Amino acid sequence: MTSTTMTMTTADIANRLVQFCKKGDFEAAQKELYADDAVSIEPHGTPDFEKETKGLDAIIEKGKKWSSLLEENHGTRVSDPLVADKSFSITMYMDVTMKGHGRMQMTELCIYNVKDGKIVSEQFLM
Repeated sequence: MTSTTMTMTTADIANRLVQFCKKGDFEAAQKELYADDAVSIEPHGTPDFEKETKGLDAIIEKGKKWSSLLEENHGTRVSDPLVADKSFSITMYMDVTMKGHGRMQMTELCIYNVKDGKIVSEQFLM
């Protein structure tokens, strides 16, 4: 099922996002699953990033900035989604080496809100 043939359910979107994330293909996920006016919210005090990023193009640019800060990605794991009517969450574990900061492991709770078959917001909590 594609988003052009019929509106995806929240569970469809959640499962599709997990598929993309497990492959590390975040930009493709954003282009397919996010609304043009989506909002991305980072944890308080995240260095190098604004607290809130508005619009799909800006979210894609934020992803490119994140990638430019990585020296190496040693592994990413993504949980199965926990799905409600109009929202879902996943946990994402990343083992990365950041340029100038060394290797670190981090786990984020990622919360997504869905409207009209598209992700309209994402929020990351540590």
